Amino acid sequence: MSDLLKTMRMNYLFDFYQSLLTDKQRNYLEKYYMDDESLSEIAETFDVSRQAVYDNIRRTGDLLEEYESKLGLYHKFEARQTIYEQMLQLNRIQDNERRNQQLEAYIEQLQRIE
Repeated sequence: MSDLLKTMRMNYLFDFYQSLLTDKQRNYLEKYYMDDESLSEIAETFDVSRQAVYDNIRRTGDLLEEYESKLGLYHKFEARQTIYEQMLQLNRIQDNERRNQQLEAYIEQLQRIE
Protein backbone atom coordinates (compact mmCIF):
# COMPACT_ATOMS: atom_id res chain seq x y z
CA MET A 1 0.00 0.00 0.00
CA SER A 2 1.42 3.39 -0.95
CA ASP A 3 2.14 6.00 1.71
CA LEU A 4 -0.65 8.19 0.39
CA LEU A 5 -3.21 5.38 0.53
CA LYS A 6 -2.04 4.41 4.02
CA THR A 7 -2.38 8.01 5.19
CA MET A 8 -5.86 8.29 3.69
CA ARG A 9 -6.90 5.02 5.33
CA MET A 10 -5.53 6.10 8.71
CA ASN A 11 -7.39 9.41 8.42
CA TYR A 12 -10.66 7.58 7.79
CA LEU A 13 -10.06 5.07 10.57
CA PHE A 14 -9.18 7.93 12.89
CA ASP A 15 -12.43 9.71 11.99
CA PHE A 16 -14.46 6.60 12.75
CA TYR A 17 -12.69 5.39 15.89
CA GLN A 18 -11.00 8.39 17.53
CA SER A 19 -13.45 8.37 20.44
CA LEU A 20 -12.04 4.94 21.40
CA LEU A 21 -8.49 6.30 21.70
CA THR A 22 -6.75 7.95 24.62
CA ASP A 23 -5.94 11.66 24.45
CA LYS A 24 -2.26 10.83 23.93
CA GLN A 25 -3.02 8.47 21.03
CA ARG A 26 -5.34 11.04 19.45
CA ASN A 27 -2.79 13.84 19.80
CA TYR A 28 0.04 11.85 18.24
CA LEU A 29 -2.07 10.66 15.30
CA GLU A 30 -3.52 14.11 14.66
CA LYS A 31 -0.09 15.67 14.54
CA TYR A 32 1.41 12.90 12.40
CA TYR A 33 -1.36 12.22 9.89
CA MET A 34 -3.51 15.35 9.87
CA ASP A 35 -0.94 18.06 10.59
CA ASP A 36 1.85 16.21 8.72
CA GLU A 37 4.38 16.78 11.50
CA SER A 38 7.53 14.69 11.62
CA LEU A 39 8.33 12.26 14.40
CA SER A 40 11.00 14.69 15.62
CA GLU A 41 8.55 17.59 15.78
CA ILE A 42 6.03 15.54 17.72
CA ALA A 43 8.75 14.24 20.05
CA GLU A 44 9.86 17.79 20.75
CA THR A 45 6.30 18.96 21.44
CA PHE A 46 5.67 16.18 23.97
CA ASP A 47 9.26 16.00 25.29
CA VAL A 48 9.70 12.32 24.44
CA SER A 49 11.99 10.39 22.10
CA ARG A 50 11.33 9.90 18.39
CA GLN A 51 11.20 6.17 19.07
CA ALA A 52 8.46 6.66 21.68
CA VAL A 53 6.40 8.64 19.16
CA TYR A 54 6.99 6.06 16.43
CA ASP A 55 6.02 3.18 18.71
CA ASN A 56 2.87 4.95 19.86
CA ILE A 57 1.78 5.79 16.31
CA ARG A 58 2.47 2.25 15.10
CA ARG A 59 0.60 0.65 18.02
CA THR A 60 -2.31 3.06 17.63
CA GLY A 61 -2.48 2.34 13.90
CA ASP A 62 -2.60 -1.38 14.69
CA LEU A 63 -5.34 -0.70 17.22
CA LEU A 64 -7.39 1.24 14.65
CA GLU A 65 -7.02 -1.67 12.22
CA GLU A 66 -8.19 -4.04 14.96
CA TYR A 67 -11.25 -1.89 15.62
CA GLU A 68 -11.98 -1.88 11.89
CA SER A 69 -11.66 -5.65 11.64
CA LYS A 70 -14.20 -6.04 14.45
CA LEU A 71 -16.63 -3.21 13.67
CA GLY A 72 -16.16 -2.64 9.94
CA LEU A 73 -17.35 0.98 9.92
CA TYR A 74 -14.91 2.07 7.21
CA HIS A 75 -15.71 -0.95 5.05
CA LYS A 76 -19.44 -0.19 5.31
CA PHE A 77 -18.76 3.47 4.53
CA GLU A 78 -16.84 2.52 1.37
CA ALA A 79 -19.61 0.15 0.28
CA ARG A 80 -22.26 2.86 0.77
CA GLN A 81 -20.14 5.38 -1.14
CA THR A 82 -19.83 3.00 -4.09
CA ILE A 83 -23.59 2.47 -4.22
CA TYR A 84 -24.20 6.22 -3.85
CA GLU A 85 -21.93 6.92 -6.83
CA GLN A 86 -23.78 4.31 -8.86
CA MET A 87 -27.12 5.85 -7.88
CA LEU A 88 -25.95 9.22 -9.18
CA GLN A 89 -25.57 7.62 -12.61
CA LEU A 90 -29.23 6.52 -12.70
CA ASN A 91 -30.35 9.77 -14.32
CA ARG A 92 -28.58 8.59 -17.49
CA ILE A 93 -31.07 5.73 -17.87
CA GLN A 94 -33.93 6.90 -20.08
CA ASP A 95 -36.25 3.96 -19.42
CA ASN A 96 -38.16 4.76 -16.20
CA GLU A 97 -39.00 1.14 -15.47
CA ARG A 98 -35.39 0.05 -15.82
CA ARG A 99 -34.23 3.03 -13.73
CA ASN A 100 -36.73 2.16 -10.96
CA GLN A 101 -35.64 -1.49 -10.97
CA GLN A 102 -32.02 -0.45 -10.64
CA LEU A 103 -32.91 1.99 -7.85
CA GLU A 104 -34.70 -0.79 -5.96
CA ALA A 105 -31.65 -3.02 -6.37
CA TYR A 106 -29.40 -0.29 -4.93
CA ILE A 107 -31.76 0.21 -1.99
CA GLU A 108 -31.64 -3.52 -1.26
CA GLN A 109 -27.83 -3.40 -1.38
CA LEU A 110 -27.82 -0.49 1.08
CA GLN A 111 -30.13 -2.36 3.44
CA ARG A 112 -27.84 -5.40 3.38
CA ILE A 113 -24.85 -3.27 4.39
CA GLU A 114 -26.42 -2.32 7.70
